[in-house]
Amino acid sequence: IQLLYKMTLSGKTIISFDKFYESTTGKIPVSLVSETWFLENLMELNKQDFEKFKRILDVLFGLIIFVIFILALPFVAFAIKITDKGPIFYRQKRMGKNGKIFDLIKFRSMIIDAEKEKSGWSKPEEKDARITFVGRILRKIRIDEIPQVWNILQGNMSFVGPRPERPNFVQELTKIVPHYSMRHLVKPGLTGWSQINFGDASARDAQKKLQYDLYYIKNRSLLLDIIILLKTIMVILSRTGK
Repeated sequence: IQLLYKMTLSGKTIISFDKFYESTTGKIPVSLVSETWFLENLMELNKQDFEKFKRILDVLFGLIIFVIFILALPFVAFAIKITDKGPIFYRQKRMGKNGKIFDLIKFRSMIIDAEKEKSGWSKPEEKDARITFVGRILRKIRIDEIPQVWNILQGNMSFVGPRPERPNFVQELTKIVPHYSMRHLVKPGLTGWSQINFGDASARDAQKKLQYDLYYIKNRSLLLDIIILLKTIMVILSRTGK
């Protein structure tokens, strides 16, 4: 302790192991989270201005991408229809900020009634037989996600944030993963810190992904959002090139 005291007096910066771990790994261990930690780190008063500015950017960029969506719609719709003549869009209930339920929209990439053939939460499989030929192409370059720009314009989602999950999955995970409900302190996103650092995950990985989500919620800023968006673009381009 005396050494730390002398180092502080000499002008050296001393950080705790918790902060060192957080800054080097980009995640926050769930074991460190408590009511006190929440009050010290996740109070929203100092983030209100950022959230307002972020909403403005979401709307501006959302309108631009919405135009792209309208232009791409006839071609994607035609491709989906000639595959199995089912619906163009896929809607699913998801949980958003403060537990609000909304309909997430995607271009349909699976066969009709795909969920009846497989229940429960499992890690997405590249060779899932339920994915159509066109759907596999849409997923590879993430075009199936474009309709979610409508969710963003409606205010249910943002471009960056924790991925929204189904209400029944949230109910299950809240029972087994401590502090899982903290993910809903912010709007869910089209992409996020946990997605670029951990990728798709199964229920067993939910606690690991939560560590990245907590890091984002605590440290969210315009710079971090830009980093996440740029890394997301790099991931998409790398997949397209394969």
